[in-house]
Amino acid sequence: MSDNKDLANRVILITGASRGIGYFTAIEAAKRGAHIIAVARTIGGLEELDDEIQAVGGSATLVPLDIADGDKIDQMGGSIFERWGKLDGLIANAGLLGIISPVPHISPKEVKNVFDVNVIANFRLLRSLDPLLRASDAGRAVFVSSSAAETGKPFWGLYGATKAAVNAMTASYAGEMESSTVNANVFYPGAVRTGMRAKAVPGEDASTLPHPREIAPKLIDMVVPENQMNGQIFDIRTNAYRPL
Repeated sequence: MSDNKDLANRVILITGASRGIGYFTAIEAAKRGAHIIAVARTIGGLEELDDEIQAVGGSATLVPLDIADGDKIDQMGGSIFERWGKLDGLIANAGLLGIISPVPHISPKEVKNVFDVNVIANFRLLRSLDPLLRASDAGRAVFVSSSAAETGKPFWGLYGATKAAVNAMTASYAGEMESSTVNANVFYPGAVRTGMRAKAVPGEDASTLPHPREIAPKLIDMVVPENQMNGQIFDIRTNAYRPL
């Protein structure tokens, strides 16, 4: 168990917490003393996460929730206010890859599904949780995005468009927070050994990729009170920040 308690007595909400990056990020935050609000659709995965968090001496509140349900997100914000009166950190990690396809071949239904999870849900999270982040002495919001937002890579148009939207929304929100105690940034995890990566690049040797637990500390570093970065991208590949 880590002796680093830079998140002691802080409340951190993580979406997509039942597997992959969200799962191991939640464990890392719990090791550092945070209480975790773990949000995901998969109840079994959340229960396994809770066991892991308890094993490292941490605590969690499990929230089985489809983040595409905006009304439920609003209710979650109210529940957090009633219990804690604040939120110290938001890690918006949940996302869909969608179909890797030529843009004209993508169905409107697929576009809607991916935008609902990757963009609209994150807007709804900000709308619901902004007052709680402002109530913290150092509210931190981090949105897990991708370099696909910038590359315009063929066949990645749908996923890239949603991440470009997330980047633009985060940049605007960060600017709006300049005179507050809230900071907002974006995290690029790069290629990681996850189910989404396996779907995106079938046949790739997963053993050549970093495990999510290896990148989790860098992501959690972004929500500690001492991190004063705002309106930035942290790219794991360069291990550095740059402006959104």
